[in-house]
Amino acid sequence: MPRPFRFGVSLLTSAPADEWRAKCRRAEELGYDVILVPDHLGMVAPFPALVAAAEATERPRVGTFVLNAGFWNPALLAREVTTTNDLTGGRLELGLGTGYVQAEHDMAGLPFGSPRERVDHLRYTVQELERLLDAAECRVPLLLGGNGDRMLRLTAGHADIAAFTGASLEPGSTTGRLTPVDAAEFGQRVARYREFAAGRTEPAELNLLIQQVAVTDDPASALKPLLDRRPDLSLEQVIDLPVMLIGTLEQITAKLRALRDRHGFSYLTVLEPHLEAFAPVVAELRRNPVAPNARPLLGSPHE
Repeated sequence: MPRPFRFGVSLLTSAPADEWRAKCRRAEELGYDVILVPDHLGMVAPFPALVAAAEATERPRVGTFVLNAGFWNPALLAREVTTTNDLTGGRLELGLGTGYVQAEHDMAGLPFGSPRERVDHLRYTVQELERLLDAAECRVPLLLGGNGDRMLRLTAGHADIAAFTGASLEPGSTTGRLTPVDAAEFGQRVARYREFAAGRTEPAELNLLIQQVAVTDDPASALKPLLDRRPDLSLEQVIDLPVMLIGTLEQITAKLRALRDRHGFSYLTVLEPHLEAFAPVVAELRRNPVAPNARPLLGSPHE
């Protein structure tokens, strides 16, 4: 039996108190289950924003999506986590990652490290947090995300929620520019995770970060800016990307059901600019989590 769908939105932009609360309440009204915040310089500060989000709403959980472990000392982070979990009534979900934007580390005067060093630091952070939070009797669901084998192994061993971006960092980028991976590579990464997670007693929930949403019967127009930047891709290839939801409501919901059926993705997150555009999809999947005879997008997820 597949897991029920859950829906999250990552709020990127800080705002005055009234505006922030209104934005969070709007997410709740639209049916989102989790209000999330990132951990990037120039965006909202994670923990105070989550406390305010919980105060403004009743139902949604709140979470980090995801904290950059390179910004945090584990002992100080444990203090933030326990306090935030208390102040939000136990609604906190903790997302952690290695960090991938070198320019932010440079701006903060912090070492960036090699990919191996960043994964090693994240592993240390996870292990220390588990010890410290256990001692504090603070249990929060842990989300980890990454694409490489070492990150997938760490996620398989420790995470309650395994997160996939469906994208990879462009070689040489210091600003965190990501490029979506195609459905075949995406399927290979998920299969690799499942190899590492084969010994788990309880499967993790799988999360996918959606990069773009447009409910439309004219996908070519919606995707023109991307196709202009990527002339190597056809319209069909872009629509086939797992992180792109472009098409009619019927086509988009069919694609998401297929992603859940084939790969297990039941927890779907969109970015703040797509808060409203994704709402009809949330409503439809609430009404009809399983729908036979739905016509998929031009492309469909595959192994």
